[in-house]
Amino acid sequence: MAPMKAMKAVKARAKTMTKGALAEALATETGLKKSECNKVVESLAKVATTQVKSAGKFVLPGVCMIKSRQKAATKAGKRMAFGKEISCKAQPAKTIVKAFPVSALKKSI
Repeated sequence: MAPMKAMKAVKARAKTMTKGALAEALATETGLKKSECNKVVESLAKVATTQVKSAGKFVLPGVCMIKSRQKAATKAGKRMAFGKEISCKAQPAKTIVKAFPVSALKKSI
């Protein structure tokens, strides 16, 4: 049996940017007040939610595309999984929302 390799140390990840930090960054970048940038971020969130609800798709240019779709309901019954028969409960239909990075963002990273 081969000897086990030593596990690599996990790098400490940088913390994600909060809404206030985003507003601060926009304020320094554009020269607007932080409160105005905060309102812009909130209104962008409102516009995105209404678009995803109505059209099912919202694109934030240069950043991401948010899509929603309906996942069908599943019936209760028995299914084969990993060679075993498993009894499953019925699941209701769900709306799934996913965000996909734009190709320009993928290429830049």
